[in-house]
Amino acid sequence: MEIPQLMSEQYSQARQIIESSNDIKIYSHIDCDGICSGAILSTILDRQNKEHEIEFVNLDVLDNLELDHELTIFSDLGSGQSVDAKAKKGQKIIILDHHPPLRDLDYGEGKDYTYLEINPLHHGIDGSYYVCGGGLCYFLSKEFGYDDLSWIGVLSAIGDMQNTSTGHFEGLNKIIQQDAIDGGYLSVIENDINIYGRNTRPLFIALSYFSDVKLPITNNTNETMAILEELGIDEKHNRKTLNELTMEEKGKLYQRLSGMISKVVPGRYVKYIPQLIIGDSYTFIKEDPNSFLRDASEFSTAMNACGRNHEERIAMEVLKGDRFLALDELETVSRDHRRNLAQSIEKVTSDENSNIIELENLQYFDGTGIKPEIVGTVTGMILGYCNWKKPVIGFTQTDDKGLKISLRCSRLLSYDGIHFGHIIRDIASEVGGTGGGHSMACGAYIPIEKKEEFLELFNNILNDKLTN
Repeated sequence: MEIPQLMSEQYSQARQIIESSNDIKIYSHIDCDGICSGAILSTILDRQNKEHEIEFVNLDVLDNLELDHELTIFSDLGSGQSVDAKAKKGQKIIILDHHPPLRDLDYGEGKDYTYLEINPLHHGIDGSYYVCGGGLCYFLSKEFGYDDLSWIGVLSAIGDMQNTSTGHFEGLNKIIQQDAIDGGYLSVIENDINIYGRNTRPLFIALSYFSDVKLPITNNTNETMAILEELGIDEKHNRKTLNELTMEEKGKLYQRLSGMISKVVPGRYVKYIPQLIIGDSYTFIKEDPNSFLRDASEFSTAMNACGRNHEERIAMEVLKGDRFLALDELETVSRDHRRNLAQSIEKVTSDENSNIIELENLQYFDGTGIKPEIVGTVTGMILGYCNWKKPVIGFTQTDDKGLKISLRCSRLLSYDGIHFGHIIRDIASEVGGTGGGHSMACGAYIPIEKKEEFLELFNNILNDKLTN
């Protein structure tokens, strides 16, 4: 895939707008993709000697936003919000977003302010798997000649799970990947065992987090240790990481995992089993070999940890090159984040009867007390304790009047063609809220009194959609 001609012309226009502007504000999302997007844009403006402000925000603050700058840039958000509602004559707006847009491609025509929205969906390009917010921002940096930011584009795509459908990058993401390889920033092992923590977690622990399908090894380190010892690829007194396995040992592990999964999934899912286990692995070769920044998945998790704890500045400084003070701060944030997640998961799962309530077509838990910023991560980790054949929804309060909702599901459900991001957006809107996201990971904000109505509508709309 190549960048369509019209999209390329949009990037040229975006460059001209930036070059002619001096009072600039960036708004970007708080997740890994958003932080990477903001870091790329900030680096562009630094190199162009453009003074600028940057703010990382949640989606719910964007509607009816006051615009106080000559140029406002929105990255990894903006397409689904009314960001120009208070735009004044002569102001300039650039949106670089891959989420479903509210406005058409020609929306900016005839306005008394400049409006430029670069969204892959306007050009027939899938924004869930072919390019994300950071990728869009990278192509803008490439317009300025800054190809060296390609590795951040790769990191943003990993953080946005753009490779989860097939296990490798597709579409415009392949261009970014190749730029990073050619620049000496990235190495890729194709069709590797795709398990998180390849550098830093002992394999028996990493395997216990497998949650797309609930297996005997899920949340069971005793079982993972026994299996690895039985296969002869791990020893009781010499625990290995995934990176330390030979290709032969990885082959043995693949065969065992494949056999375990095939016993518990309906027959029509068997063809997808390789995609649950196998995928490309991404290594940033300029990072210290012993650092968690070396592996793209672990790096992206650290970026998300900062976003969930209102420490986006630390993440951005690391992305912009600080490997001293900011990296120390990043390690502290990551450690605290892991502790908060563990406490939150225990809160939901430790009850003898469990706090997870199962309905006909979905399951949910009340996460009251869990920070809204991490309820999505907690929901994803709760999958390992749930019925994988249904999506799981987590609720937590944002204040006295509102609820934050997060949904996660097994990748197998996305292979059925269900896009939960579209469903949650429609239902949230019906009950007076907002929502959206990806097919397997999405969220919403709704009025607190609409919780039961939301659940009923969601459960009903999935009738005949789940075929398990």
